[in-house]
Amino acid sequence: MILYILYIIVGAACVLFGADKMTDGSVAVARKMRISPLVIGLTILAIGTSAPEFSVSLFSAIKGTPDMAVGNVIGSNILNILLVGGVSACVMPLTTSRETMVRQMPIMAVASVVLMVLCLDGMLSRWDCLLLFIGFVLFMIYTVRNAKESEKKGVTAATSDTAEQKEEKPYPTGKAILFILAGLSLLVLGSNVFVNGASALAKELGVSEAVIGLTIVAGGTSLPELATSVVAAYKGQTDIALGNIIGSNVFNILMALGLTGIISPMRVDGFTPIDFGIMLLSAALLWIFTFSKRTLERWEGGVLVAICVGYLWYLVASV
Repeated sequence: MILYILYIIVGAACVLFGADKMTDGSVAVARKMRISPLVIGLTILAIGTSAPEFSVSLFSAIKGTPDMAVGNVIGSNILNILLVGGVSACVMPLTTSRETMVRQMPIMAVASVVLMVLCLDGMLSRWDCLLLFIGFVLFMIYTVRNAKESEKKGVTAATSDTAEQKEEKPYPTGKAILFILAGLSLLVLGSNVFVNGASALAKELGVSEAVIGLTIVAGGTSLPELATSVVAAYKGQTDIALGNIIGSNVFNILMALGLTGIISPMRVDGFTPIDFGIMLLSAALLWIFTFSKRTLERWEGGVLVAICVGYLWYLVASV
């Protein structure tokens, strides 16, 4: 069992480090191609923070553990709002823009509802996942167009600040490409090791793959969002913290599950209405809490963390 836990730790470290380096390299190449920092932040960096969820979900599905793949996305989205958002708000109240309230949050909610509906028959077919992936493409087009309009109006989106932070590391083209290749290699290796360790641990403990996906796997792949959002909140860049959470949740469902299911259709078992209900409830609470003053206060962050603790306790107790 200790060996399996070691596999999980080493695999998670490789995935997180690989995602970071792949993102750095991608941003450097994009800058060489004179792509706008705002567009980089809204696309490459957003995909980079969802790379762990995608790589782990893909390998889970390929290795015949689809419950872990779906559980990874559902659990990660729940933890992103309840744990990452809650802890970040406790560090510093999170203020968001009207654009995030009106455009991004509804998209996250719709994506969550669509995922739940598609899972009702116990199967995510290629057609289901193709629908999700088409939604991802449309979301990207919509996001980039809005970013360009904002640039023309002189409005700087929060994610552009993240891109500018990345620009502090000007890598030569060769080094950037090396980072991309090394990052992808670590993602593949780390995901493989991580899934093997998590699957073996689930069998050893007699725990379902769905529960492992909702807890251990989801927690491991949510580390980039946790680190990014908490640091951003501490530095006062609260819109980045909230935008990172919302964007990551949209990418997890539409891109991570969509592309994974196109490659390997998944049978979905082991999930209860409570799991999907908590995912929808967390999205609804985030919108309700930020609706009036466009701010997620500290006490509201505490409520989100308390719900997260209660949900995790429920999962452990139900084993």
